[in-house]
Amino acid sequence: KKQQKLTYTIMAARSLFKHNLRRFSTGRLYNNILETIGNTPIVRINKLAPSNVNLYVKCEYFNPLGSIKDRMGMGIIEDAEKRGLLKPGQTVIEATSGNAGIGLALVCAVKGYPFIAVMADFYSVERRKIMRALGAKVILTPSKFAGAGMAAKAKELSKANGYFLASQFENPANTEYHANTTGPEILSTFRSNGKSLNYFVTGYGSGGTFAGAARTLKAADPNIKVILSEPT
Repeated sequence: KKQQKLTYTIMAARSLFKHNLRRFSTGRLYNNILETIGNTPIVRINKLAPSNVNLYVKCEYFNPLGSIKDRMGMGIIEDAEKRGLLKPGQTVIEATSGNAGIGLALVCAVKGYPFIAVMADFYSVERRKIMRALGAKVILTPSKFAGAGMAAKAKELSKANGYFLASQFENPANTEYHANTTGPEILSTFRSNGKSLNYFVTGYGSGGTFAGAARTLKAADPNIKVILSEPT
């Protein structure tokens, strides 16, 4: 009986393995972690919305370093490479509260660019540790100067040392990347599943997701309403 039970256990394990292999395998081998940025899943939320509302979320925490800012890092660095603004081995610098710096640190680590994150000293210690683990240098500015202080320091160091300043708030590459990836991914997913999209709700940080994705969605369907949420 023990032998029979063991046999059944092995058979069940093999069956489960084959099932999960079919379920999760994409059939693709990735050349590096950057190729896994984007194409995040859209999942229905079943217990929060009113009964007459179909609520979906695009799970950007599925990006390799856990936030939508991985897209921003990729978009800005690749655009700078294409336009000749970023030379091989040149240092990249950016003022960041955390996630933007993590996204840039990831992309720079893979592509071989030194990266410096400038942060006000009241921002998350955990995010500093993540950036340093990715090989970045973190420079802290006094909390009394807040975000303006770290932005000014990043610009000062960029000019003095010839660093490439990512400028997430002003750089149009941030918006363009979302217009060419995030927006089309949303449209494609809803259309391929025969679903209509009536509202697009997003938070506001650098403005890249809002401006880029919303532009693409509105161009495809002017009736889509865009709702913007910004912390006070």
